[in-house]
Amino acid sequence: MNISVSKEALNWYKNELGLQTGDCLRFFVQYGGCSTVQKGLSLGIRKDDPATPVVQFQEDGITFFIEGDDEWFFDGHDLSVTFNADDEFPQFHYIK
Repeated sequence: MNISVSKEALNWYKNELGLQTGDCLRFFVQYGGCSTVQKGLSLGIRKDDPATPVVQFQEDGITFFIEGDDEWFFDGHDLSVTFNADDEFPQFHYIK
């Protein structure tokens, strides 16, 4: 399992959440919403410190991570986060 975050998505997170060097952003499973890998569930985000991360991605001093207890959600998929210029929001892509 891997995480990738595009430069445009990274900049959006930095601007919208005020992320600075040394900050960490967690992707976690939440009830509701929709995803292409798990019905009725989606990913949430929050500033947090890693405890038992299963995967991490670091760029410009910001660490993006997923904890081990959320790994099941991805069903063997990698997470790619890009920026959708039309919607002006990051998008999650699950890649097998």
